[in-house]
Amino acid sequence: MVLSFLLVFPASELNALAQEQAPAPAADSAPQPAPLSEAELEQIAAPIALYPDALVAQVLGAATFPDQVTAAHDWLEQNKKLTGTALSQAVDKQQWDPSVKALTQFPTVLDNMVKNLSWTSSLGEAYHTQPAQVMSAVQSLRKKAKAAGNLKTGSQITVVQQSPDVIVIQPTNPQVVYVPQYNPTVVYGAPVQTPGYSTAAVVGTALLAFGVGIAVGAAINSSWGWGYWNCNWHGGAVVYRSGVYYGNRAWRGGVYGSSVTAYGPYGAASAGRAYNPTTGTYARGAAVSTPYGTRAAGQAYNPYTGTAARGGAVAGPNGAAAAGQAYNARTGAYASTHQVANAYGNAGSSVVSRNGQTTYTQHETTARGSVAAAENSRGGAAVAGTGARGNSAAAVRTANGNKAVDVNGHVYTNGGGNRGYGAQRAGGAFGGGGTGWQARQASARGAASRGGGGFRGRR
Repeated sequence: MVLSFLLVFPASELNALAQEQAPAPAADSAPQPAPLSEAELEQIAAPIALYPDALVAQVLGAATFPDQVTAAHDWLEQNKKLTGTALSQAVDKQQWDPSVKALTQFPTVLDNMVKNLSWTSSLGEAYHTQPAQVMSAVQSLRKKAKAAGNLKTGSQITVVQQSPDVIVIQPTNPQVVYVPQYNPTVVYGAPVQTPGYSTAAVVGTALLAFGVGIAVGAAINSSWGWGYWNCNWHGGAVVYRSGVYYGNRAWRGGVYGSSVTAYGPYGAASAGRAYNPTTGTYARGAAVSTPYGTRAAGQAYNPYTGTAARGGAVAGPNGAAAAGQAYNARTGAYASTHQVANAYGNAGSSVVSRNGQTTYTQHETTARGSVAAAENSRGGAAVAGTGARGNSAAAVRTANGNKAVDVNGHVYTNGGGNRGYGAQRAGGAFGGGGTGWQARQASARGAASRGGGGFRGRR
């Protein structure tokens, strides 16, 4: 009974958590989403509708590559000293889409897209599946901003009413681009709330503000430069190099990403990123292998479900260790585990929390025997073990205080009096002696249990 409690109860908690965090079906089996309404498209387009036309085109195209947007942003952070021609030449060597390369000239725009990845993903999907409607939404928003008196020609931008349905925005100086900064909730005369988007700390009024102008001269002659991008407002699409551009063809095709591997005389290293537009999940990982072993780590995040997970592992000639954590911000479910194995045995600990209830487990197996324990926040606890000579013992305490001990088949019970058989003293019954069990708080931190002491100095 006690062993069943140890094995089944925590497993059921973990199984329930795993089912809760199970990924959505693959993209090819997922139903196509319903088209967004005009109002919904305006909400998504509001943060960029007042950008100059070429910048709108670049953002719409790049938004269909959110994984590359993140990669480009990280690359810029690591290469802040590159400017002008040196920056353009270095960008040319990257394996990114031209729209993403173009945005490297506008680091504040890339930074905003990365800080609002949920919105970026929604914008990219909207443009890829409803390009003409997105372009119409941008024009509708420009009309509203102009009618409210917040969109007008100045030293930074030139606003031209080409037709009753088309407003064109161009840099006043073709060689210098100013990125408008504004609060989309107020600039259009009526509140426009964008899901998944947090307005930067810019002007609090409805007026447009501008940062430092970006000189695009060095990038104009590149294959992805500023002069190659525009918007075909009548055709309802982005234009790149005189052709219609719809963005990432793999948008509805499931997971896509990028990876890189480097080999050397002493081993290899690899890293990769992936994005699934159907589930909204972003993932990245890396691994290093040498003659002395392997190290690996990974992370995953889904902004729609609020689920985040991370893990790592180390393997070498003397053993292996692994750890992982998962958390769902919306449900509050949490799980972590830490496992160690080497020539002398294995040990580990885990914690699972869900619906306000938490379960802690620890285990260890060495040449001296095996021991395992579990405790939950409701007050229940159990511990069991077997020795190298076949002797066994187990103890259980229920939430209401009842206790029972089984030593080599002899059962002793206590109806809740003063003489209990707490799990913290059970170590002596297993013949393990040594260090005893760690507190459950240590288990929550992911520390491996040390029951019989078999791992001391040999981890």
